[in-house]
Amino acid sequence: MSDFTLWDIARNLIIGARWTVLLSFIAFVGGGAVGMVLLAMRVSKSTALQHGVAWYVELFQGTPLVLQLFLGFFGLPLLGIDVSPWSAAAVTLTLYTSAYLVDIWRGCVDAVPRGQWGAGASLGMTYGQQLRYIIWPQALQIAVAPTVGFLVQVVKSTSLTSIIGFVELTKTGSMITNTAFRPFPIYGMVAVLYFAMCFPLTRYARLLENRYQVARPR
Repeated sequence: MSDFTLWDIARNLIIGARWTVLLSFIAFVGGGAVGMVLLAMRVSKSTALQHGVAWYVELFQGTPLVLQLFLGFFGLPLLGIDVSPWSAAAVTLTLYTSAYLVDIWRGCVDAVPRGQWGAGASLGMTYGQQLRYIIWPQALQIAVAPTVGFLVQVVKSTSLTSIIGFVELTKTGSMITNTAFRPFPIYGMVAVLYFAMCFPLTRYARLLENRYQVARPR
């Protein structure tokens, strides 16, 4: 039986949680950047680009994240590309996040009333100008709440990276359990830390959603 104190356990779990936060941040920012590029392709007038993005979204949404992590970590070395658990986790989660964000944002663009397009066309605006000056600003207002809400899913999804050896919060809890043999308090602390990270985001997303519903013209 290890002589780990609860403070020692908590301290190590907090260190693991820092990597969870960092990975979530990289996945969300990177996924957001890729998602913006994909969204521009998705709403373009090019049928080929639209279909390409649709297949991309179907690929990442239609396969388990666990499988994607395995393919990224074990598959790339077969092609001669050496990857670490950290890089495999960051790249895979970035692509996974972008596939969902582009779908969320596409729905927000579609939620803008069609009359807004007609209004822009009547003013002589080009398709790009309509997007930039009329559609994007309104879609952004709609997108804030679901985007923040999806960040909660990204934080929780980082726990799956432990299967490829990335030492984040869940992996840290497992390693301490194997040493201290106290699974209930350890995993209880892990759950509390995940709750502490996700609950404020959930509340903020609901606040933004309610604010949008109040401000939205009826």
